Amino acid sequence: MGKPTGFLEYQRELPADRAPLERIKDWREFHLHLDEKSSREQGARCMECGIPFCQTGKVLPGGASGCPVHNLIPEWNDMIFRGLWKEAFERLRMTNNFPEFTGRVCPAPCEGSCTLGISEPPVTIKLNEVSIIDKAFEEGWVKPEVPAERTGKKVAVVGSGPAGMACADQLNKAGHEVTVYERADRIGGLLMYGIPNMKLDKQEIVQRRVDLMATEGVTFVTGVEVGKDIPAEQLRNDFDAVVLCAGATQPRDLPVEGRGLKGVHFAMEFLTANTKSLLDSNLEDGNYISAAGKNVIVIGGGDTGTDCVGTSVRHGCKSVKQLEIMPRLPDSRAPSNPWPEWPAVFKIDYGQEEAAAVFGRDPRDYLISTKKIVGDENGNIKEIHIVGVRWQRDGSGRMNLIEVEGTDEVLPADLVLLAMGFTGPEKTLIDALKLDTDPRGNVQAEYGKYATNLPGVFAAGDMRRGQSLVVWAINEGREAARECDRFLMGKTFLP
Repeated sequence: MGKPTGFLEYQRELPADRAPLERIKDWREFHLHLDEKSSREQGARCMECGIPFCQTGKVLPGGASGCPVHNLIPEWNDMIFRGLWKEAFERLRMTNNFPEFTGRVCPAPCEGSCTLGISEPPVTIKLNEVSIIDKAFEEGWVKPEVPAERTGKKVAVVGSGPAGMACADQLNKAGHEVTVYERADRIGGLLMYGIPNMKLDKQEIVQRRVDLMATEGVTFVTGVEVGKDIPAEQLRNDFDAVVLCAGATQPRDLPVEGRGLKGVHFAMEFLTANTKSLLDSNLEDGNYISAAGKNVIVIGGGDTGTDCVGTSVRHGCKSVKQLEIMPRLPDSRAPSNPWPEWPAVFKIDYGQEEAAAVFGRDPRDYLISTKKIVGDENGNIKEIHIVGVRWQRDGSGRMNLIEVEGTDEVLPADLVLLAMGFTGPEKTLIDALKLDTDPRGNVQAEYGKYATNLPGVFAAGDMRRGQSLVVWAINEGREAARECDRFLMGKTFLP
């Protein structure tokens, strides 16, 4: 806990972000930090609640509840309040390999299950976390830790997203020789190319951690797709164990007339190319999909859709609309969404805030379905046809989508970005190894054990569980490393 009466004395306070009209002029991170006094006051708000639901890490019907990596949240909140920053860092790194990532991009299910949040705004857990790790880097407390002894065992990790990086980090700590294979030209997976730079700086934050892990002994191999550039079976022959962390990168498509027209792209095509060009040349090479001067339609209401909005605004789009097929969320918890479930409530994220600052309104329209996309004589899109919908439950209890008569509309469109989530992992590697899959197409491996149908082959992260959060990927990467270590050594000391 923090100060016994802190939650009564101090209100929840977050640092002001950089102003929208200022930050859209660049690609730098827009979140700021609190000063020392304010940070300690926010740590003081952590109350002696008896049972810290914030660190439970459970999956409830309404979504994740509490921290999936089981961060020792009350302990380091108390240390922040007392000014014991180095001790707070030591506690934080016990459970989370990459708090500089989660402290920036995690939606904070821990705050959704904060006991104080039952009646007051919850503790600023996410802010406190990133404040600790950023201070630790600034003070030089984060140092390479090369294992004192090596086991002689070799492990291949396929995929360098948060699950793969966490798994590799843990296995390296156990003394194994770890090689991480990544098909892209940079390490990080969605951390590098799936999340825009203004949310998570690639050079100062992501690459810094990659360099640290390389110094500690992890070998990174880029530009190699296992199952295509090298046979998947070769890894089984060359390594003592293999952990598959290739993500759930198969995007959900939009099967409507006009889908094949020029100017319709998956969101990840748009975001990945933009970040790569930004890192390669500060966008000077032109090797990206530009929204400059275009009417942009983003289909999908999640974080990826928000990232498409924020990126389009920075390009200088003519207009931007974000279409959601679901209804607008309520302003406060619905009776069917009680604490400590993740609060499904309305929020304005950075992309919508920026679009509103430029165009005068939130770009989102709700309960909208796309009927078709229409192009010109050259095969370029020029408009999108939409209709209002409502959800209706049938006699069996199933929800069906019903078009609302008289709500048809035509929107001008030069660029359509599909941000409707992902359907599961790509099949190349799965088919090459003849891995068993679950009904959703994910690799079949029991949670907590992570073993596939092939001896010595493990699976973790989105490739095993489907599209999820960065913090769940870290959880699975850590736990898969533990089970892989147990397989190799007969026992394990990994948490």
